[in-house]
Amino acid sequence: MSLKIYNTATRRKEDFAPQNPPVVTMYNCGPTVYDYFHVGNARNFVVVDVIRRFLEYAGYRVKFVQNFTDIDDKIIRRAAETGEPWNELAERFIEAYFENADALGIRRADVHPRATEHIPHMLALVEKLVAHGLAYVRRGDVYFRVRAFRDYGSLSGRNLDDLKEGARVEVDEDKEDPLDFALWKAAKPGEPSWPSPWGPGRPGWHIECSAMSMEHLGETLDIHSGGADLIFPHHENECAQSCGVSGKPLARYWLHNGFLTINESKMSKSLGNFFTINEVLAKFPAAAVRYFLLSAHYRHPLDYSDAALEEAQAAIGRIREAVLTAEKILRLVDAGLAPPTAHGVESVAQFEAAFLEAMNDDFNTQRAAGVIFEAVSALNEKRIALAQNGKDTGLAAEVLGLVNLIRRLLSILGLEELIFESGEASEDALLCDNLLDLLVRTRGRARDLKQFALADFIRDELAQMGIRLQDHPSGTIWIRD
Repeated sequence: MSLKIYNTATRRKEDFAPQNPPVVTMYNCGPTVYDYFHVGNARNFVVVDVIRRFLEYAGYRVKFVQNFTDIDDKIIRRAAETGEPWNELAERFIEAYFENADALGIRRADVHPRATEHIPHMLALVEKLVAHGLAYVRRGDVYFRVRAFRDYGSLSGRNLDDLKEGARVEVDEDKEDPLDFALWKAAKPGEPSWPSPWGPGRPGWHIECSAMSMEHLGETLDIHSGGADLIFPHHENECAQSCGVSGKPLARYWLHNGFLTINESKMSKSLGNFFTINEVLAKFPAAAVRYFLLSAHYRHPLDYSDAALEEAQAAIGRIREAVLTAEKILRLVDAGLAPPTAHGVESVAQFEAAFLEAMNDDFNTQRAAGVIFEAVSALNEKRIALAQNGKDTGLAAEVLGLVNLIRRLLSILGLEELIFESGEASEDALLCDNLLDLLVRTRGRARDLKQFALADFIRDELAQMGIRLQDHPSGTIWIRD
């Protein structure tokens, strides 16, 4: 099955065909850095990270750009409230973004452009729009002439007349039309500004992303993504500006994730019903948070609650225990590895095919996670059988095949490292594991000598420390709860 993507612009699933395969160009609207991002924002960042990972797994070379909006009305207001210089405030929250994104296993983009680094590119675009008659100047402000762009509204599916009737637009006598939007804003006292042909000022929000995406990915990119709340007006305005300059579509595929809700209402800072990601990570492990954010199809709403995070944490625990238990049994049993049975090979192939089918169907992580749990169930059955018969070399190979498959599929979802904390272990961690192994062997020796009180004492004390022992015919293993 070839990859199909739901394209917001056409409102249907389409076969994915990048412009210059195997290269895929991809732009995601990043945060406006005036605060910590909330868990609703995190859904977008995690979803896009998985899409990028899956495209790479499928053999594409992804050039991924995610911007920082580091000059904006919100930043200026927050800086005025805190008394902090606006640029220092932005820098502080850029660092906070990276810290929290790293914790969630979100890989860094190939380029993280900042709006303030691209003022010349924005000015060049605005000058071209004025020259093309798509923009006009009023007392140092520059506005986009919406009705002069014939395709305005095509991305969001909105009608201009309906927009005008329902628009909540501040009265501005300088505008030709209430729907026109600012490309460049004349400087106000005390605000940061840059020189321009129309006097000192700063860019409007929409022109920032047009300039950054076109500078780093060209006039037309393959995938442009963001939250559903950005479809209108931000992405609609981006389309109009960029196409107005180049005469070409800004993106071939537009991907938008659904809202994270709380009590079925959209989670947002404007409504005050949000939790910052650092607040959530203080209560739940990153693996559980990431798993929760992928537990529904990305285009569907997802309702946030502590109960949902607790369910995700339990699910992650089941995966972790199954894999770690199987790996310890493999080290414990006497069997070497022989080629797995034909049934074992077919079983692994079927799980992987089902996972790929789910992901090829518009990145359906909900179904993909279900496949992983089917593989976990099969692994539990096989590793129990292997613990009973440690000399079955074919069965040992099947268990290893399932372990490797589950880890591989989890890595596509960005969960493998978070669940198993892979990487080079510290000396302290290695010493702790070695001491646990020694205690397990000591307990086994005590049982051999019929010193059952001592054996039970070791088991019970380890349980108090969150270390659970499992006795199998081939030996004993320990698992952290």
